[in-house]
Amino acid sequence: MTEQKNQHILLTSRPKGMPSMENFTFEDIEIPEPQNGQVLLKTLYLSVDPYMRGRMNDTKSYVPPFELNQPVSGGIVAEVVESRSGELEEGDLVIGNLPWALYTTAGEHEVRKLDPELAPITANLGILGMPGLTAYFGLLDIGNPQEGETVVVSGAAGAVGSTVGQIAKIKGARVVGIAGSEEKVNYLKNELGFDAVINYREAGSIRQALKEACPDGVDVYFDNVGGEISDAVISLLNKYARIPLCGQISLYNLEKQDVGPRIQGQLLINSALIKGFIVSNYASQFEEGAKQLGQWLQEGKLKYEENVVEGFENTIHAFLGLFKGENLGKQLVKVAEPSQS
Repeated sequence: MTEQKNQHILLTSRPKGMPSMENFTFEDIEIPEPQNGQVLLKTLYLSVDPYMRGRMNDTKSYVPPFELNQPVSGGIVAEVVESRSGELEEGDLVIGNLPWALYTTAGEHEVRKLDPELAPITANLGILGMPGLTAYFGLLDIGNPQEGETVVVSGAAGAVGSTVGQIAKIKGARVVGIAGSEEKVNYLKNELGFDAVINYREAGSIRQALKEACPDGVDVYFDNVGGEISDAVISLLNKYARIPLCGQISLYNLEKQDVGPRIQGQLLINSALIKGFIVSNYASQFEEGAKQLGQWLQEGKLKYEENVVEGFENTIHAFLGLFKGENLGKQLVKVAEPSQS
């Protein structure tokens, strides 16, 4: 391994508003030696996700904030290149929550072995991983869409939103997506079969566009974005509507507290439910969810897109692209090819 180099990415300052390259440092480090029960891993793909922005603030949330001058971490698919584990062998492909680094060590129980025959390995960071499971449990447990109901999804062309819409279609619902480009609109309508899609950047009045797209009101709103878009959707709620509250990407980079309409009245008069959730709430059911998603994928009922940025050195650019709407589907960084085929 001596001819190889290692680098990791540190969060060196907390962003004010939109993050920038100045908040991060690439640092050259030694390749670590695995201890008993550990493996040395070479990063193949890493996931960049909107929730990571919240962890860059020093505030209380559902996960602790990233520490300053420590590596950022997230979902990573890696290859075992050296093993001191009785459970994992050199050449095994694994997934885990790991530091953003070219090489890292992990305990044998801190990662999960992947079977590359079941699906492309990158799918484990997307439709079969955290985003797919988020869509699955949030929509089905909280949203509970029924045949013929109207389901609205914001952030509909992202990894979570696109899966939500497809599952809602499987359940017989009418699906309306909200996205930010004509490319995304066309993909959602023509490839994924959404019934209507609104380009919020071009719609003029988002409220009027939603009224036209949802003539029978809104029964389920899967909220990924918050802000004015969510205000408009909530104004169209039907009786007993359900809102799985998944993300608020429109608010993540605001420097001041957001102020908007008070929605409690709408919830009250419609006997509506809004429930925030994080995917780890369903950890005990992950196997069930992944199995069902995998079955739908094999049956051709689910499709997915990946936006793959090449090169570890472009990780921060890929992360920042999430907030500029650059990704269609799951945003990934390809770091390396496996050493073994």
